[in-house]
Amino acid sequence: MPIAATDPDFVTALARGLELISAFGPRSETLTITQAATRTGLSRGTARRLLLTLEALGFVRQDGKSFTLTPKALVLGYAYLSSIPLWEVARPVMQRVVEELDQSCALGVLDARDVVYIARTPPSHLSFLPTKPGTRMPAHVNAMGQILLAQLSEDEIDDYFHNTRLEKLTRFTLDDEAQIRQALKKALHDGYAISDRQIQTGIRSIAIAIPSRHGAPQVAMNISASESHASKQDLIQRFLPALKRAAAEIAHAIA
Repeated sequence: MPIAATDPDFVTALARGLELISAFGPRSETLTITQAATRTGLSRGTARRLLLTLEALGFVRQDGKSFTLTPKALVLGYAYLSSIPLWEVARPVMQRVVEELDQSCALGVLDARDVVYIARTPPSHLSFLPTKPGTRMPAHVNAMGQILLAQLSEDEIDDYFHNTRLEKLTRFTLDDEAQIRQALKKALHDGYAISDRQIQTGIRSIAIAIPSRHGAPQVAMNISASESHASKQDLIQRFLPALKRAAAEIAHAIA
C-alpha cells in the first residue's frame, strides 16, 4: 500500500520536483517561475529553488526568465519503458499490424484521469494524429482509455467522474456521464472500445486491453484511422481481428 504524504518516509522534496517536471507539457513547453508555481500550487520560492536544482542536474534549461525541459528529461520516460518487458515485445508486433493495415497502432496506459501513449507506430501515409510517446488525453474520450476504464471497479469509476471535467473536444465527444458509463459497460461486455471522432473530427479508433495474468489489464492497444480510410464497420471487421492477434501474441510473450 502506498504511504501517505504525511508518512515520515515520504520525501516531500522529491515529490515536488517530480510534480514540477510534470507541469511542463503541451502548450506549457516553457514556464516562468510564477507559471510553474501556479501550475503546481507551490510557493514561488519553492518553485524557484526546484527549477534551479533541476537546471543544475541538467533536466531543465533557463533562457532569461523562462525554463524548458531538456532532452535529459526523456531518461525518466525511457526508464519506465525499459522496465516493462512488453516494450521490446510489442514493437515488432505493432509493426506487423501497421504493415498489414497501413494504419496507426499505439499502446497506452492509464495515469490518473488520462490515458498516456507509451508507444506508437505510424502508417506509411500522412497521419494527422498528433500523438507520440508521452501524449496524454482524457481517458473517457480515447478508445484505449475507455477499455482500461471499463476494467476498473465501480468505486474507481465513481472517483474518475468525481475528479474529471467532461468537456467536448469535437461535436461528437460524449460529455454526459450517464452515456459514458453506458459506453464503458458496453466496452467491457464487447471486449473492445471505439472512439468515433471524439478526439479529432475525421479520426476514429478501436482498442482492446492486453490480457494480464497478474490482475486487471494495465495496457491497451489501438488502431486509428481517418474516416476516409475506415468506416466503423471496418474497425470491427478488419481491425479488431488484427488487434486481437497482436494482443494475444504480446500477452503470451510476457506471461
